[in-house]
Amino acid sequence: MPFLAADIGGTHGRVAWMRVSHDAPRGIETLAYRVFACAAFPSLSTLLKAFIDAEVRAPVKHCVLACAGQIVGDEVANDNLPWPIQLTPLRHALGLDDVAVLNDFEALAYALDGPLADGGRHLCGPDAQLGGPTLVIGPGTGLGAAVHIPGAAGGVVLATEAGQMDFAPNSVREREVLAHLAPDGGYVPFEHLVSGPGLLTIYATLCALQGETPKLATPEAVTAAAVACTDALAVEAVEMFCAALGSFTGNLAMAFMASGGVYLAGGFLSSLFDLLKRSAFAVRFLHGRSARTLLAQVPVWVTEHGQHGVHGAAQWYLRHRMQASLRQAAEGGVSA
Repeated sequence: MPFLAADIGGTHGRVAWMRVSHDAPRGIETLAYRVFACAAFPSLSTLLKAFIDAEVRAPVKHCVLACAGQIVGDEVANDNLPWPIQLTPLRHALGLDDVAVLNDFEALAYALDGPLADGGRHLCGPDAQLGGPTLVIGPGTGLGAAVHIPGAAGGVVLATEAGQMDFAPNSVREREVLAHLAPDGGYVPFEHLVSGPGLLTIYATLCALQGETPKLATPEAVTAAAVACTDALAVEAVEMFCAALGSFTGNLAMAFMASGGVYLAGGFLSSLFDLLKRSAFAVRFLHGRSARTLLAQVPVWVTEHGQHGVHGAAQWYLRHRMQASLRQAAEGGVSA
């Protein structure tokens, strides 16, 4: 039976109508796919209904959601989504029999079995895919991360909220930025600087430190000005962003011994790939670490987000449906 798969982030909702097909790559066929701006809809149910009305035009009974954040009880806990997501009201609004939910970067990690691992641009480290745990990291509206640990039956994926870890400055300038953001001390997460909104925060803070009025009002404008070298503080903001991303990525690569490599996902990073390549990312990924020898062997790629999230969500959903069927069959055999 076809099912709905959606990858819901803070900015975009990617939705697909999918079904199992032994003739399709990795056993899943995409029947329809659209990308929506989340801010254009008052709720997730209206966004999904717009897709269903346009592409399916029939009752939908099964749905899997890959959402930024974590599932707590009946809702998804995340500050970066444009509206609250409560699962029971969503199921009732759309007439669904079931709604399965996983973290959006958890879904991307499941997509490592597909084209996500084939289409990246090499950033640093060896240009070869090695064995071992693999990380997927992405600064977008927030900062997401997940790890894929290889093993039997496709291995294991661990979701994280690593973007909420405390930001640790590495340079004097970063200390000045942190002091401006938290003059009385306190908690500042990596996500507050290493994300799309975080880039804008860095730029605005650098302007304040220089006593200047910010000329740029969006992360896209900061990125464009840095690429064109038309604003010195935009260039510095992107350089600081890239360096901090290097530290964050190196921290996680050490924590998970990510010998399988790191995939930095998202169109945001692709748009400034050349600046990222020339930045201090690689130096900060390695610098001053006792595990430098290990990290020097970790390849890092930049890849597009694209449809990988919905494909990973579909892979996870079908795997869990199969496991549930096997459990039911086993329990039935025991009862008999």
